[in-house]
Amino acid sequence: MQIGLVGLGKMGGNMRERLRNAGHTVVGYDTKPELSDVGHLSDLVTQLDRPRAVWVMVPAGAATQQIIDQLASLLRPGDVVVDGGNSRWTDDEKHARELDARGIGFVDAGVSGGVWGLEHGYALMVGGNEEHVARLRPIFDALKPEGPYGFVHAGRVGAGHFAKMVHNGIEYAMMQAYAEGWELLERADSVTDVREVFRSWQEGTVIRSWLLDLAVNALDEDEHLDRLRGYAEDSGEGRWAVEAAVDHAVPLPTITASLFARFASRQEDSPQMKMVAALRKQFGGHAVESVKKA
Repeated sequence: MQIGLVGLGKMGGNMRERLRNAGHTVVGYDTKPELSDVGHLSDLVTQLDRPRAVWVMVPAGAATQQIIDQLASLLRPGDVVVDGGNSRWTDDEKHARELDARGIGFVDAGVSGGVWGLEHGYALMVGGNEEHVARLRPIFDALKPEGPYGFVHAGRVGAGHFAKMVHNGIEYAMMQAYAEGWELLERADSVTDVREVFRSWQEGTVIRSWLLDLAVNALDEDEHLDRLRGYAEDSGEGRWAVEAAVDHAVPLPTITASLFARFASRQEDSPQMKMVAALRKQFGGHAVESVKKA
């Protein structure tokens, strides 16, 4: 299958490679010429056979809106656009209306997998019209992990990004729990090898997980996380999840507390945020801030 891919950063570039490895034809465009297959977005569109499919992997908000606006004028009725970034689900509804007015389909895809997706595959949470989703199944099947799991058609437009938002809220809470446990162990005089305590939990315990494995990776690289500043960004989904919980009158105390813990990292060098920052780097390749030496 042919597909255009707009945005070839850490995830987009790996997705292009995974799709090509599966035998699909990918025409990639990025504002960085050294990453791009074509010089302009219009060149990407002209190289695809109709009906065309274009997957957008750029930051949520203004950047996504700009690409959607450009594609609306370049594509034709029967084509379809996939937003695979971390857009807010309410933006999906707006984009779908704008493109539908021109006869262009729209699918939102929440994508999880970070820098490990090339090797292990990406979990995909998809929203949109059944016809559009079915057309794109060869692409979804190539991107997802092998086996029966890792893909869901979650519902109508917006459902994919809503599901990814909830996923990320749970991720916030799980990382915060590991970080709090790590700090408490570090403070206890009787515990002399915190890293090996974490390692011992990787088998046979009810808290074993991929995040725990990544925490051990981070501690192997920097046993006491001394090289990291205790600062961790929040990418937006945590805030949106808390807002959605208020709108739906759903109690979300754990996810809300983990979001506020991120805010605490803005004020001082938080030991817990060292672990959260280390985990975000491990699974997503997110930037971390190093301790500034005097």
